[in-house]
Amino acid sequence: MSRTPRDVVGGVAEDAYTVTFDGREIPALAGQTVAAVLWGAGIMAWRTTREGGAPRGAFCGIGSCYDCLVTVDGRPNQRACLVPARPGAAITTQEGTGHADLAV
Repeated sequence: MSRTPRDVVGGVAEDAYTVTFDGREIPALAGQTVAAVLWGAGIMAWRTTREGGAPRGAFCGIGSCYDCLVTVDGRPNQRACLVPARPGAAITTQEGTGHADLAV
């Protein structure tokens, strides 16, 4: 049987809302980071590297490594482990530097 942290502490979910990830609606709860929301939806990678396009997601979870970069509401290079999820946020996979349209 699988248990969640909420099962252990007996908490009650409050302020549920949705965000989108690459156009797909996913559930979120107040207080979650973008990384937590993505993990909760079973999404483990949301960035590709500049060299080779290898998938990346959260690595350190404390904002030190920059592996979890994601684009939120059109702003690239947001650290998913630090950015709070907001109702209606549009989160997209970040390709490379997130500035492909700048041609730099």
